[in-house]
Order: sequence, then C-alpha cells, then structure tokens
Amino acid sequence: MKRSNGASKRLMALYDAMYGAFGPQKWWPARSRFEMIVGAILTQNTSWTSVEKAIGALKREKLLTPERMHALGAAKLGRLIRPAGYFNIKAKRLKGFLTHLHDRHGGSVARLLTQPPGPLREELLGIYGIGPETADSIMLYAARSPEFVVDAYTIRILSRHGLIPEGTAYDKLKALFTENLAPDTGLYNEYHALLVKVGKDFCKTKKPRCSECPLERLMD
Repeated sequence: MKRSNGASKRLMALYDAMYGAFGPQKWWPARSRFEMIVGAILTQNTSWTSVEKAIGALKREKLLTPERMHALGAAKLGRLIRPAGYFNIKAKRLKGFLTHLHDRHGGSVARLLTQPPGPLREELLGIYGIGPETADSIMLYAARSPEFVVDAYTIRILSRHGLIPEGTAYDKLKALFTENLAPDTGLYNEYHALLVKVGKDFCKTKKPRCSECPLERLMD
C-alpha cells in the first residue's frame, strides 16, 4: 500500500477527534513487560475487565513472574485465569509461551524483547497461540516497537468510515496505518487505545451510538 496524503489526513483527523474528546488513555495498564505479555495472551476473545480479574488472581498468589508461572501446573494456572474465559486454551497458550521463553531465552523477557523488530515478530508468530494481533500488542506495548495493533474495533470503525472495505486482511489494514503515519510508538499506542475506547462506548456492533460519537462529524 502506497502512502497517500488523503489517507494520512483522514487518519489524523480521526485521531485528533478522539484525542480531543477523551485525552490520553494511559494504555497498557501493567507494572511490568511480562504482565503486558500475559495480558495480551489473556485478552484474546474477551473483555479487559475479565483479564484484570485473572491477572489479579495471579498477583494474589504471587505468581506473576516467568519463573513461577513456568513452574506452575497447567491445571492450576487454568483455574486462576478462569475469569478470562477459555481458560484451558489460554493456560495452554501461556504455558507454550513460557516454555519457549525458558528454552530459548533462559526465562528472560528482556533477552526476548531486545531483539531487532523483524526477528522478534517472526519469533512471536512462531509460538503456539500467538497470532498477528497478539504479536503486535507485545511488540508495541512490551517491546516498544512501532507496530500498529489491529483489532475488531479498528476494522469496525474504519469500515464504517469508508476507509477500508469489510473483510480487509489484517496485514493490509495494518499497512494503512504504518504507511500513512509516522513510525511513532507513542502515537500508535494512543491511537489503538482510543479506537478501543470508541469501539466499546460508541461504535457497537448492533446499535452504534453515532450521534454521540466524536467521530460522527467525520463520516462520509
């Protein structure tokens, strides 16, 4: 996808309207890069409120470290993260990540994340249960690399605003942002968080609240 001044202006108009309405979102809410990674895996197909409950359970048991979670049995891990939904599947995915981290990087999150962006993203995509959205969340929020995160809210908002057709592939939609916005980690972080805010509060699947949305004036 080639850079387009029109696309750049429209994307920044959306950003400016959201930022003007809501201000900084202070996302991702985590105390460590490992906690961010755990949250990125747990948030698949569930709400952040549910993820917070699961992370809270891990914190109460003092298990939110790579070493302690790696030593934890999958069954107990699954029980602790039950609030996040699909807990058996997500426990398996967490264990897969932790085994990879232990075997390849000696359990060091820093060693994993200090790799160059290309090899790091390729490695993340090779770990069981980590797809493009989760990998880019880890890249952006934990590795602080300018990789734009595309999720269901992004697709819904941009398709309703006529910037993309419905069914646009992940990589093509991601390229709309990365090729038309400066490669700025802070901008990508805030932009994604603001899209989530609008998607959750206004651009709902069945009954969008367009008249109350700060993006309504930018509709085609």
